Amino acid sequence: MWLLFGATVAAILFARIRLLELPLERDEGEYAYTGHLLLSGIPPYKLAYSMKFPGTSVAYAVLMSIFGESINGIHLGLIFINLLTAGLVLFLGRQLLGELGGIGAAAAYCVLSVMPHVLGQAAHATHFVVMCSMAGAFLQLRAIDRRSKMLIAASGCLFGLGLLMKQPGLFFVLFGAIYLFSRDWRAQLAPHDIAWRNLVFVTGGCAPFFVTCLALWKAGVFEKFWFWTIKYAGQYGSQLSIREGLRIFAEHFWNRLGTASPIWAIAAIGLIVCLVNPTLRNRAGFLITFAFFSTLAVCPGFYFRPHYFILLLPAVSLLTGAALVAALNGLRSSGNTVRFATILLFALCFAWPLWSEADFFFGKPLAEANRMINGTNPFPESIKIGEYIRTQSDPSDTIAVLGSEPQIYFYSKRRSATGYIYTYGLMEPQPYAHQMQQEMIREIETARPKFLVLVVVNKSWLAGRDSDQTILRWADSFCDANYEEVGLINISDEGTDYYFSGRPANVTPTAEHLLIYRRKG
Repeated sequence: MWLLFGATVAAILFARIRLLELPLERDEGEYAYTGHLLLSGIPPYKLAYSMKFPGTSVAYAVLMSIFGESINGIHLGLIFINLLTAGLVLFLGRQLLGELGGIGAAAAYCVLSVMPHVLGQAAHATHFVVMCSMAGAFLQLRAIDRRSKMLIAASGCLFGLGLLMKQPGLFFVLFGAIYLFSRDWRAQLAPHDIAWRNLVFVTGGCAPFFVTCLALWKAGVFEKFWFWTIKYAGQYGSQLSIREGLRIFAEHFWNRLGTASPIWAIAAIGLIVCLVNPTLRNRAGFLITFAFFSTLAVCPGFYFRPHYFILLLPAVSLLTGAALVAALNGLRSSGNTVRFATILLFALCFAWPLWSEADFFFGKPLAEANRMINGTNPFPESIKIGEYIRTQSDPSDTIAVLGSEPQIYFYSKRRSATGYIYTYGLMEPQPYAHQMQQEMIREIETARPKFLVLVVVNKSWLAGRDSDQTILRWADSFCDANYEEVGLINISDEGTDYYFSGRPANVTPTAEHLLIYRRKG
């Protein structure tokens, strides 16, 4: 099993290192830009608005200060986070299931968390939520066994840090509180001891959030923080009905499994085994409850986007380890040959996803690998746009991107003229949309940015039939009156054509393109 784990880690490391220079996608661009601002002394929500809590931006700032403010530095940081999480899965699994179960669970997590079906190669906030939550769960088990209030507070704090990374981390905080209460109740502790220990845990879980609120209040951005992460995020999370959510789940769930479906199937067997196998029944409460709350963490808003499923992967991995332990225990009297064959079968299930996705992980050039997962999204184009703006402007100049491409701000190392680094919210059928459009227009007109990038890509706006078109009409007239076109980037299935410093007379924009404008005079 240790050989299997070592081979799995080596293969995953090789794949991640080969994909180090994959362009940043939108979420990565947001965290990279806000992390860069933090390293420059600018608090979150001042120059970049986001409906996500600021924990991942802080984590990016820390990682970039160690590995560098670059694509490679960010993805090296992800490798570190991923290995740390795999180690936590190993330790937690060993505590719950024994050494073999822990190794199997960690190997499963390494494979599942790199799969393109969940966008595992990108440093999404969900990776950071999972890391903090696994650390909290591991420490909580140690705290329960030792009956240490200090460890209980520390585990609550770690769960609370997971919440700071992104709002769905709240479900892991709830898991920790409910599991602690149930364990104390079954241990027949005195009621006042149960209440005190849970109060200690909840206090630890709330502490990171309240400290963050205080820090943002002192920085003068608490009002923006509250609007974006509570008021607007509440609107964003309530746009879809339960019926629509179930339809989206049914359409997307099997795609999220992808070629890793053998591991998910083993995890399903592990879930059944936890209910019927006497040797695992004493840990079934943790495994099943953890899987339940991990599933809930994927559900807020009912969008079921690929990277949301990363929140479910530790639970799936632990259930995979449970199935392995049950199989090996059941075959204890069958001899070493049969047990070795069982381990080999598990190894083949772990290897199958990597072999099936070998083109992406090991074969295709980076440009083709990027197209395989990101299609025609302007992620590689953003790198060249950022470089062009950086060479044609001064560090004190500001720029504006009309579209949801925050990575351009990071690549150009230029500050945004508006806090609206995403335009999705402006197109959504929600009560703040028109107000947000007017605010973005006002900020850009006041700042008079030197460069303006207009992104004519549907995936960068997601405009619908009922979207407010005010800002799109304003953009056309504002650019014509105040800016001159200096760049055109045409994107098509055949590739990308770049025309900087003006386009030839015989070239027209394709259906998906980006225009770069420079302020007149």
